[in-house]
Amino acid sequence: MSAPGAATAIVEDRYPTRLGHAVEPIPRSEPVVWGGKADGPLPPHELARFDELGYLVRPGTLTDDLIGPLRGETDRIAVGLEPDDPRIIREPRGSIRSIFEPHLLSALVAQVVDLDTVLPIARQLLGSDVYIHQARINLMPGFTGTGFYWHSDFETWHAEDGMADIRAVSCSIALTRNYPYNGSLMVIPGSHHTFYPCVGATPDNHHGTSLVAQQVGTPDETTLCKAVDHHGIDQFTGSPGTALWFDANLLHGSGSNITPLPRSNVFLVFNSVDNRLGEPFAAPRPRPRYLAAR
Repeated sequence: MSAPGAATAIVEDRYPTRLGHAVEPIPRSEPVVWGGKADGPLPPHELARFDELGYLVRPGTLTDDLIGPLRGETDRIAVGLEPDDPRIIREPRGSIRSIFEPHLLSALVAQVVDLDTVLPIARQLLGSDVYIHQARINLMPGFTGTGFYWHSDFETWHAEDGMADIRAVSCSIALTRNYPYNGSLMVIPGSHHTFYPCVGATPDNHHGTSLVAQQVGTPDETTLCKAVDHHGIDQFTGSPGTALWFDANLLHGSGSNITPLPRSNVFLVFNSVDNRLGEPFAAPRPRPRYLAAR
């Protein structure tokens, strides 16, 4: 992978958000798929599906010999960090919710980034070399794991990180089985073709609370109702080792896990090296590097 250069200032804001009043949704300006058949392993029908729906499920992304050790990396990483390390995000009851920058803290997670089933797909979808914008291990323990409210990641990355274009993609790789009832991810297929501006200014140090419960940067209920009426809702389920690839602008969320069955995943965000971050479009200052690598 290639590391991006220094951030450049970008003046034009084609996706205004965090406004004082509601505005109409904005049609997407950029392509969804930037590469073609010759640029990577995905065949034309999968590229077309990703373009249409904004997501793609790829079973067998991780082999069995990696899945077990990766499940143990959360505890190993946590032991090596100070209890108040900001890269550890905890649930209200104290259990770990996410660990950020695991690819810099674990050689095993770094190995996942470079897999032939991972990195070439990111390059193909984005049509360029890529770098890790953000990475984390997500945990949703049984009984206590809380969900993520509906949102578009790009809205946050645009507003708070200075990502100008929708040219990033996420890869969520299941480390446990995802059932329909243990808080697995839901997506609104096709919603990635539209940017939904949000109402409400970004509080200072918003990331201090939004990583546990996001309240600013989420569409209102009327907007969500219209989006679901038009597109419906799909849910990601599957066995350990299965990857869910989804566009940066796809609306998604998850419910809480009240079952005894835990859910965890390795979450990798790839950004194009041609989509370097500038100054935030709707926040007082950039977020820390462990949330938005520059």
